[in-house]
Amino acid sequence: MSSASRAGKPIAAGCYAVTCLALASYDEDNPLSLHDTLTLEGTDMCATKLETLPGRTQPLGATPDSQGVNFSLYAEHATSVELLLFPSYDAAAPEHVIVLDPDVNRNFYLWHVYVKGIRSGQIYAYRVDGQFDPSTGYRFNRNKVLVDPYARGNVDIVWNRESATGSADNVSTSMRSVVIDCGDYDWEGDQPLNTPLNQTIIYEMHVRGFTCSPTSGCEQPGKFSAIIEKIPYLKELGITAVELLPIFDFDETEVLRHGPGGENLYNFWGYDPYSFFALQLWYCVNPEVGKHVDEFRDLVKALHKAGIEVILDVVYNHTSEGNQEGPTINFRGLANESYYHLGSPGRQSYMNYSGTGNTVNANHPLVTKLILDSLEYWATECHVDGFRFDLGSVLSRGPDGAVLAMPPVVWVIELAEALADTKVIAEAWDAGGIYQVGGFPGERWCEWNGRYRDDIRRFVKGDPGLVGAMATRIAGSADLYQVSGRGPTNSINFVTCHDGFTLNDLVTYNWKHNEANGEGNRDGADDNNSWNCGVEGETDDPEIERLRQRQSKNFAAILLLSQGVPMILSGDECRRTQLGNNNSYCQDNHIGWFDWEIIEKNADMLRFFRHMIAFRKRHAVFRRRGFFNGAVNDRGLVDISWHGSRLNAPGWGDANGRALAFTLGASGENPDVHVILNMFYLGIDFELPQVEGRQWWKAIDTAQHSPADILELGSETLVDSDSCHAQGHSVVVLLSKPSERPDS
Repeated sequence: MSSASRAGKPIAAGCYAVTCLALASYDEDNPLSLHDTLTLEGTDMCATKLETLPGRTQPLGATPDSQGVNFSLYAEHATSVELLLFPSYDAAAPEHVIVLDPDVNRNFYLWHVYVKGIRSGQIYAYRVDGQFDPSTGYRFNRNKVLVDPYARGNVDIVWNRESATGSADNVSTSMRSVVIDCGDYDWEGDQPLNTPLNQTIIYEMHVRGFTCSPTSGCEQPGKFSAIIEKIPYLKELGITAVELLPIFDFDETEVLRHGPGGENLYNFWGYDPYSFFALQLWYCVNPEVGKHVDEFRDLVKALHKAGIEVILDVVYNHTSEGNQEGPTINFRGLANESYYHLGSPGRQSYMNYSGTGNTVNANHPLVTKLILDSLEYWATECHVDGFRFDLGSVLSRGPDGAVLAMPPVVWVIELAEALADTKVIAEAWDAGGIYQVGGFPGERWCEWNGRYRDDIRRFVKGDPGLVGAMATRIAGSADLYQVSGRGPTNSINFVTCHDGFTLNDLVTYNWKHNEANGEGNRDGADDNNSWNCGVEGETDDPEIERLRQRQSKNFAAILLLSQGVPMILSGDECRRTQLGNNNSYCQDNHIGWFDWEIIEKNADMLRFFRHMIAFRKRHAVFRRRGFFNGAVNDRGLVDISWHGSRLNAPGWGDANGRALAFTLGASGENPDVHVILNMFYLGIDFELPQVEGRQWWKAIDTAQHSPADILELGSETLVDSDSCHAQGHSVVVLLSKPSERPDS
């Protein structure tokens, strides 16, 4: 955003008033009673007077009412706190400096003050002083102006990241917070949707990347409002939830490095927050008027009207302040020793379990409160339906970094009444070596199932000996979740996500191609379990292109036929490419953006996804809440039976096995389902089970050209044989029907 678009009226540098709180009028029996104010005037200061009260400790942050604003801040070991009130977004200096008196405006570790006569839209920040002794963990520096960790919005018109390091005063180039009144919004009766997990289909997307391309045709590309314009597309696709990559405020101005041509590369994904309550300014049209929250609420309300939930990808494992060389934005200057895991012995260094320079000390009581308050804010004030926790295993680390059996923050989230109906999803690992897939603490937590991803990728590309692993993953990963009493819906199944190859690139590249990231292709995962189908990169060879199309459909079909909660990466439904880049965190360009022209170019793939999602929704056998238990239906079929090319002979021990079939017995008059997975390069005939009074009808065959790859409801073709041929590298799905013309 340009400063011109959010400019306010600046005041001269050095022109401000210092308001000190007078002790004599403080009434201990009435802490909100008004006391006198004192204005200090100097030769270059403007005479101003504000009425102030001692204020309240709770809630933390800036809370406006009809008379003014209450400010409360956690800074346990600070020796002084000053509240800075700026007249505009780009003012070089504050108009008022309110010095908090520790005898009046401090209760234990919380500093607080109520300021009369100001309101929503007020720009503010803090100066906090105390001991600077990195060996003890204290890094107070009153020369660094700090934003409020509880702020609902921030502004960065004059922000300069470099000025937030070193010892020089950075008031003229500081980040600032803005007071926002969250109470005045017409929800029109909206409430979170509470879609059951077994009916949930997640679509992972980047707010800016989804619509920023000129091909999107959106009025405000890259903004929350632009997603509203694309809701008809999402609704037609059939997904039930969008999972938004981080929307917490992060520093979009930070130059991470330079590309091969010397161009600046910036933070695009946003996995580097400095505020857990404030929205990213990039995604708002009018943040200069304090409309951050309303713009996001408009999006949530519109998605809910379309039956689509909103899940936020939240980052509570680290912050943008980085290691000891990073900037001081808020946490470091307020309570460094509380907010972060520090090295021992010698607390001047930061433990780096996040791989990004620092790690949030999530199980410190005040930090646990911060995280819980943040989650409850998004759930109650913004009607968010769920959360995916980036590097969620960091939340299981105690103050010394060791893994806790029952981490307080995890259980506080699990048991919080305000979050009882929200979805909570853990990325159950961290960069420090914890891998908790199948064992993340807590009962109702879902997990990104990395084992599902890896096994499905290897099987579809043709690796042998994975028949047993495939059966386990398709059936809901009982090896991971059943022993602890959890179910298939604890598994978030995915083949691709933002971190790695897109689906198109998974079948187009054997190796990553991250040269555009400016790190010599050293970044990103080397082990992708991908297969280029014979040629590295794009090709005009029609045979290879047909195989890639088929492999893409195979992945989509298996994902949507598996027990658990499927997650689709935005753009996979129409074969979006990142040109082999499997780590596009800094690619705010055509590599990271959704190209809307491909929905026409790859219309056949988009059609397959839409129909595949609808197929899953029609057949309850793919949406079980519990694991298979051998129950038999009225036609004599068990809930699941496993086969190979011969019935009841799946070949669990076959080291060369690349094929698997299974039958799902449905209830009542619903059709039974028979699925054939042939990842061998040659076609195979598969025996079919006999169901008395019924015939098998082919509904899906990924080896066929569209529209025969997935047939319209009622157009399935009869298989008039006791076997079915599946071509190499294909998925075939059959339905048992009592009538000659299937109708469901």
